[in-house]
Amino acid sequence: MTKNLATIRIHNLRLRTLIGFNADERVKKQDIVINAEIAYTLADGVFEDRVEDALNYKTITKAIIEHVEEGQFLLLEKLVGDVLAICSKDKSVQRASVTIEKPHALRFADSVSLTLDYHAQHAALPRLLEKAS
Repeated sequence: MTKNLATIRIHNLRLRTLIGFNADERVKKQDIVINAEIAYTLADGVFEDRVEDALNYKTITKAIIEHVEEGQFLLLEKLVGDVLAICSKDKSVQRASVTIEKPHALRFADSVSLTLDYHAQHAALPRLLEKAS
């Protein structure tokens, strides 16, 4: 029997954190914008309205908020990798993608962003996520 996949999308989660390696970036928190997409295998119980069988997007979002707001990051790659690891933690997750924007990072651009993807079937990515965490 084929399992159903569902996708959770978190749009424009706006947080503040210390991100960057320039002197001013190490003392003043900057705005960031997070977009995440998490594709996961649905448990049969969700169709019977069993909350305990669902992937809890509120728990994932709270973990992201805590990690980002309490953390300090030199590189955008590290921050995106950490958030991707949080999004990919549950064993039901088959794919995840995280994009984080730094608004006003460049003088003539609206923002700079970086995207990382996770695919459960690729062996190299879990090692990347272990390093990022």
